[in-house]
Amino acid sequence: MAVTAAPRIGVFGGAFDPPHNTHVALASAALTQLGLAELRVFPTGDAWHKARTLSPAADRLAMARLAFGGLPGVVVDARETRRTGPTYTLDTLRELRREFPGAQPVLIMGSDQAAALPQWHGWQEILAIAIVSIAERLESAGSDGSATRFDPRTLPGLPAAARFETLELPPADTSATDIRARAARGEDIGPLVPAAVARYIDQHHLYAPA
Repeated sequence: MAVTAAPRIGVFGGAFDPPHNTHVALASAALTQLGLAELRVFPTGDAWHKARTLSPAADRLAMARLAFGGLPGVVVDARETRRTGPTYTLDTLRELRREFPGAQPVLIMGSDQAAALPQWHGWQEILAIAIVSIAERLESAGSDGSATRFDPRTLPGLPAAARFETLELPPADTSATDIRARAARGEDIGPLVPAAVARYIDQHHLYAPA
């Protein structure tokens, strides 16, 4: 009798303040490359690691639904915005494991986040629950043309059972920080975010100077 592989659920979290075209490209790449049954997008709640105050959760959640709603297989999950206190990825993964006991979570992050994993709350348990898919830009290459990637196996204290995958992304330099600054200056952000997100930002006067 053939053994059926566990369905894979992608976990993609972030402030999404605002969600931009690179976020959407990452979600599309994850759906194409990682063999996911579905991709869950989690706008963060109280982001303990952010030095600045985030836009209201209701706005970030609404923008995430506008940005990702057109991608088949994507679910925008609001649970982290409803939590009181700090938002931890470990809590979300534990909840998903209880809700989908036969599924395999695949946690998607950038190489900078992966390098900082030992600073995450319960990071070793995270690696026991989830496969970590590290998003890498295709333009990151050494002088000999070979790809230069962060090697997660160099992390100190890495559990032996940790599992990693690579998610290939096209070149991009979009930054939510830059988008907020442009919006505050009244500049056009249309080329950087989905059209529905640009309209939402304009209609709700997000990022306008106080």
